[in-house]
Amino acid sequence: MNICFIGGGNMASALIGGLLGKGFSAAQISVVEINADNRARLQRDFAVRAFENIAEGVADSQIIVFAVKPQQLREVAQQLAPLLSGQLLISIAAGILATDLARWSNSRAIVRAMPNTPALIQSGMTGLYALPAVTSAQREQAQNILAAVGETLWLQDEVMLDAVTAISGSGPAYVFYFIEALQQAAQKLGFNADDARRLSLETFLGASKLAASSADDASVLRERVTSKNGTTERALLSLSANHVAEHIAQAAQAAAERSREMGDELGKA
Repeated sequence: MNICFIGGGNMASALIGGLLGKGFSAAQISVVEINADNRARLQRDFAVRAFENIAEGVADSQIIVFAVKPQQLREVAQQLAPLLSGQLLISIAAGILATDLARWSNSRAIVRAMPNTPALIQSGMTGLYALPAVTSAQREQAQNILAAVGETLWLQDEVMLDAVTAISGSGPAYVFYFIEALQQAAQKLGFNADDARRLSLETFLGASKLAASSADDASVLRERVTSKNGTTERALLSLSANHVAEHIAQAAQAAAERSREMGDELGKA
């Protein structure tokens, strides 16, 4: 199958790199990118075909991946509509409903995907939703593309993509926020910036690996680290007193609400 990416930014580059690493040929991949420097970079880094013109880029493609900003999706889909003849369309634009994309592109073969930035190192998490018209073969094709950069989760209800956006889509920023705060705390306790960074990153990385490799729930792992009247218990009591867990839940809810708002705002007309 030939795949055309509309947009050649970071996420498209991550997916292209992942596909090549999984055995896809560069000859199977094309990119439509209006920026000449980006086209040159894609050709240099991946040896894929890169075009400025959308008609040239999609000419021999069975799958088209929209890797543009949500604000650009309607215009691009409308440009693409007269060029389509049954291709599978995959959108990684946050918030935009599949039904709106179907209306703009005059196609029902649409899969929405919500990947996250760890896809850049093939460690991403992607939520997927397909319109009913998408065949089982097309679902498998979409699965193969997104699985090239990490784990995937198929959703039965499109509304859950807003929740995926809030948890895993925006989630890396929450993790970076916590790491940043832990580094600052380490420096206040007397460590220099380099040592504070190392302590924070390796602790977070190690704890994440332990949680991923364990069959136990994170709450069980937390309890094992927490000795009665010990240092960890004192720290966790402080977090609880400041309602940190509730604030995290509120933040995720705010992100999900913004995802829904974006769909409403950008899906108009």
